[in-house]
Amino acid sequence: MSSLATLQPEPAPIVACTISRDVQNFEILINDMESELGESWGDLCFEDAGLFLRQPEARTLEFVALAVDGEDEGDLARLTDIIRTAKEKAIKVILIANQVSPIALHQLLRLGADDFVPYPLPEGALHEAIDRIRKAPPPPAEADHTPPASPGLPHAPAFKARGDRDAIVLPVHGMAGGVGASTFACNLAWELATVARTEGPRVCLIDLDLQFGAVSTYLDLPRRESVFDILSDTEAADSDGFLQAMLTFNDRLHVFTAPPDMLPLDIMTAEDIGRLLDMAQANFDFVVLDMPTTVVSWTEAVLTRSQAYFAMMELDLRSAQNVLRLVRALKAESLPHDKLRFVLNRAPRFTDLSARGRVKRMAESLDIEFELQLPDGGVAVTQANDHGLPLSESAAKNPLRRELQKLAKSLYDHSRAVEAAKT
Repeated sequence: MSSLATLQPEPAPIVACTISRDVQNFEILINDMESELGESWGDLCFEDAGLFLRQPEARTLEFVALAVDGEDEGDLARLTDIIRTAKEKAIKVILIANQVSPIALHQLLRLGADDFVPYPLPEGALHEAIDRIRKAPPPPAEADHTPPASPGLPHAPAFKARGDRDAIVLPVHGMAGGVGASTFACNLAWELATVARTEGPRVCLIDLDLQFGAVSTYLDLPRRESVFDILSDTEAADSDGFLQAMLTFNDRLHVFTAPPDMLPLDIMTAEDIGRLLDMAQANFDFVVLDMPTTVVSWTEAVLTRSQAYFAMMELDLRSAQNVLRLVRALKAESLPHDKLRFVLNRAPRFTDLSARGRVKRMAESLDIEFELQLPDGGVAVTQANDHGLPLSESAAKNPLRRELQKLAKSLYDHSRAVEAAKT
């Protein structure tokens, strides 16, 4: 006589799940899952997915198919949690996306999705995605220690995050395109990092021009995907992750480059910038920020946190008009416009009396004061930027480099005097 177990065999284990707000919106996905897996798959809604993935029953899962559409972009926090939970449990994630913006799609992929298939699903696309994740090699085991980096090559900072510093924040903002703001930021940061032969200040350079940032080019550093991970989820970031996303230039300057892909400037909020600056200030003595030319929603947060806000300009009408607009806007919002430090780049020589008269008239008409007038460094500046080197490394006697060296020394001496007064 046949046993009951023989008459009613155990169902096949569930090896995959779809996760969506409403799976009925993805009918083609349902059909393809049945074709590939028969009855060995299930369906979860967003609310239940995180809880189920943490249960012992989820151990049999090979992968989940996370199906999202444009309506789900407002729920990225929940989607992020689902992906991270799946990765913690060593479950593969196939992202099925229907009319999702490139920014949201990029963020979900960077969080750890193993494969991506657009919806409506092309014929055979799900089969190929499943085949790819099954053939993918397992991730390499993490080493117990980080091997020492080769001297001179860019690597993450070697020190540990201790939160024992309180950095001076120095943003650099170009009042028009091409006025030399990025060159100024890179060289000022390097001069600060090398201002003392021994026990110099710890300096961080952050490129906040998320679309056309040139810091990585001017210092010949690669752009790292981990930068996007930090910027896209500052709430989950900590100081250790922030430092690991950085690279060092010549073992002295610590650089947080712009991300590899162009991002909208509003991907970050004032709160995000605040958290980023909190981590930077707690671990460095000076934080130099290369700002985008555009004034954005978080510019106010940077201005408020800064000790001096360098406004770079040239002796031309476009710079003058933009300065006038900026100062007017700051005054209208009762923002600390007195933190602006106006820097005239490519200033005329001392012997050019006519041009220096124009400088005086511009300052008077704008009701500002030029605290720095930087000489034209000439073709040596362009060559240094193209070679990915600061001026001190390629043209140490350049007049522009000497002025930046004086500025760095002045800032360093001032910071030491302030520290001495505190103690």
